Amino acid sequence: MSIYRQYFGFENEAFPQDVAVKDLYQHPDLQGLCDRFMFAVDLCAVSVITGDVGSGKSTSMRFAVSRLHPSEYQIIQVVANTGTYVEVLRQIAAGLTMDICVSSITKLSNKIRQVLLEIAGRKMKPVLIIDEAHLLRLEVFAQLHTLFEFEMDSKPVAAVVLCGQKNLMDSLSYHKCRSLASRVIGRSHLEGLTLETMRGYLKHHLEIAGVKQQLFSDEAVIAIHQGSGGLLRRANHLATGGLLAACRQHCNTVSAEHIRIASTEII
Repeated sequence: MSIYRQYFGFENEAFPQDVAVKDLYQHPDLQGLCDRFMFAVDLCAVSVITGDVGSGKSTSMRFAVSRLHPSEYQIIQVVANTGTYVEVLRQIAAGLTMDICVSSITKLSNKIRQVLLEIAGRKMKPVLIIDEAHLLRLEVFAQLHTLFEFEMDSKPVAAVVLCGQKNLMDSLSYHKCRSLASRVIGRSHLEGLTLETMRGYLKHHLEIAGVKQQLFSDEAVIAIHQGSGGLLRRANHLATGGLLAACRQHCNTVSAEHIRIASTEII
């Protein structure tokens, strides 16, 4: 157990990387993201989620996906890279647990499309989620929409969610990527939390750790907000480091100085 957990009487980690979906702080941006996500998924369209590094994109995706009942939706998760379109198709096939060894785009596409239709035939909706989508090549964006065209593009079968850094939108703006971009009907960009939302976020995470009193002074909350730019990952690091610094100095409250000390330990 962490020494600050013992010192402050925490029952659990306050800022874990793998925070349970039920324990996520549901700030207004998260609710709006989920609404747009569900709208695009229900219409078998494309949804785009962007944000800076550490803004909580993956965590927000976990929250949104948790609303998809496994009896109604089949999730296909892919982590993008800079590979070719064939490699992306292989990743999608692996996400569908398909055992294939062909390298032809046509054969790969046909096999994947066949499986997508089989899923739809079971009254389920396939949802392809591509994380780190900003890494994809333009050639992938230019061809990806063809994988989901059925009956001359008149029969929507699957939804696509593209999640990545904000330059993802720059890629979609290229002329060759317009066919995919034209299918986007839900777009969310995660900004840093406001000061007041950050205050609620810190209080919420102390509560899920079993601590009811506010351990962060007002000055510490401001320091965390300014030092993180409102981005959750860095805020988590600063808050955890501040708790540790306060513990080492036998203080019952985290001060702005403790956050300053914590900031020297992270990049």
